[in-house]
Amino acid sequence: MSSSQRRPGVVPGRLDPADYAAAFADCAPPLDPHRARVAADRCYFCHDAPCTAACPTGIDIPLFIRQIATGTPEAAARTILSANILGGTCARVCPTEVLCEGNCVRVAAGEAPVEIGLLQRFATDRAMAAPQPFTRAAATGRRIAVVGAGPAGLACAHRLAMLGHEVTIHEARPRPGGLNEYGLAAYKMVDDFAAREIDWLMGIGGITIEHGRVLGADLNLADLRDGFDAVFLGLGLGGTNALDCPGADLAEPATDFIARLRQADDLSEVPVGRRVVVIGGGMTAIDAAVQARLLGAEDVAIVYRRDRDAMPASEHEQDHATSAGVRIVECAAPKALARTDAGIAVAFAYTEAGPDGLVVTDETFTLTADQVFTAIGQTLLPPEGFETQRGRIAIGPAGRTSVPGVWAGGDCAQGGEELTVTAVAQGRDAALDIHASLQG
Repeated sequence: MSSSQRRPGVVPGRLDPADYAAAFADCAPPLDPHRARVAADRCYFCHDAPCTAACPTGIDIPLFIRQIATGTPEAAARTILSANILGGTCARVCPTEVLCEGNCVRVAAGEAPVEIGLLQRFATDRAMAAPQPFTRAAATGRRIAVVGAGPAGLACAHRLAMLGHEVTIHEARPRPGGLNEYGLAAYKMVDDFAAREIDWLMGIGGITIEHGRVLGADLNLADLRDGFDAVFLGLGLGGTNALDCPGADLAEPATDFIARLRQADDLSEVPVGRRVVVIGGGMTAIDAAVQARLLGAEDVAIVYRRDRDAMPASEHEQDHATSAGVRIVECAAPKALARTDAGIAVAFAYTEAGPDGLVVTDETFTLTADQVFTAIGQTLLPPEGFETQRGRIAIGPAGRTSVPGVWAGGDCAQGGEELTVTAVAQGRDAALDIHASLQG
């Protein structure tokens, strides 16, 4: 049990038992067939579709929407899943408001965009109710090791299995899924969707997952290179940035809170403070703050060092947080945390944008909380022997690293954007390059 769970004022069961299901209900309920046809009819089916250009996996969006409009959602699902095997998760968690929907031509005309995310979910949910439409090619006799069962590793493994290779995924945690299983808000991934999607994905065959396998501990890269024909690293980001101020140990990484909540069998047993402060401005900060409110916290504040326009979280997600009752405090940086009789006092200083960057002013204020979370970025300790760029594994075209026979993708690699859809694209493209390399 973490220190934050033992603190006075951080307790489980703040809601009546019957209220948890309602609080954590699906935040974007699916379309029924009639609504899906109506939504699909709004698409112009652009030839040079800006929505497709904005999708990291390059899904042919006009095609799959036309297939829904003509009453063939199964064909639409195949179009989606051929490009993005985790299209079900991406339909739920992608920042569509800044990617495909944000580039819809209807937006330029001052109209609401086509509901691409919900239409994608409509199609992929139907596909997952049946065995997957993909089959394996003839066995090649080649064996590939994938390190990490997150979105990048799963996408890479599935494509390699389709191409006839045998894949062994080495995963450190007890359950596969990476960010999808441990790091996304529960109200976006209801009904254990991440696990169900992986079970469906594994139906392709040819993939084995070994759990409790940690690179650098009981898993040696040299042994993997000797024992397999190729290696793909989809390590994710294992570390979190800590506050650089006195009392930093009184705060807990928001990722730990989210993972604890996602793995809870009973949400009423997850402790939460009456007053919660989240330091940061990205999606992790939003997810932690909103879920603290849903668990029964009365006063939740996100504090970000710049203004709202500069927050990494999209305007849509910011609005979702404020509609859930979360306060967003702009232009403030933490100075110190201290234990008091009233809880944890977090001192902040207001900031200003200066010609040489952010300036911390002498004007301060204090927020008192029972629980403080940090969401100020995650880090990677790259394996030895790899070229790196800005703390991540440097990769060339299609994920090739500086180490022969080793590819990488997802958040651990250069260009990783901490998005499921980007990780899927990198894992898929690396698989295709691995296959081409093995075939000479």
